[in-house]
Amino acid sequence: MVLPLLKLGTLALKTLSKPVAHRLKRQAAIHPRFREFIVSIAQTNHRIQTRMQRSIYSHSTDVAIRPLDEEMAVQAAVDLIGEIFVFTVAGALLILEVQRSARSEARKEELRKAEVEALRQRSEDLEKEIDLLKNQFQELEKLARGRGLSGILNFRHANAENTNPGKAA
Repeated sequence: MVLPLLKLGTLALKTLSKPVAHRLKRQAAIHPRFREFIVSIAQTNHRIQTRMQRSIYSHSTDVAIRPLDEEMAVQAAVDLIGEIFVFTVAGALLILEVQRSARSEARKEELRKAEVEALRQRSEDLEKEIDLLKNQFQELEKLARGRGLSGILNFRHANAENTNPGKAA
């Protein structure tokens, strides 16, 4: 489910970047300073890529690098800016998704902590109740020992006699 949505999102971003790139091309044609700026970006990018390729493939790196002609430089710069736009948006979406996921996990963790605290509190309450019942039981045992077995039976018998006072008279 996530993979098709990811592909659809990537396709949408690429589709959105094309009009941005087209507009940048038009702006480059209209504004000479902007054109100079993106041409210098493209030439710098071309030199860096060429040096990296030469060093990777073990070619001589001290040979002069020919600059791109102006139209190719504009096209390369527009493509580079379009790619930067796509990756920036994708990176922002990734960061937002990670933050959303982290918030969700934090909420789940808070719920787990609340449940554990509720269980701990319930356990403490039950322990107190057990201690109370133990104390009451011990008091009853002391009373029973004090009276002995016949005292307990007489206690029950006395209770029975107290409930029926009319029969004793």
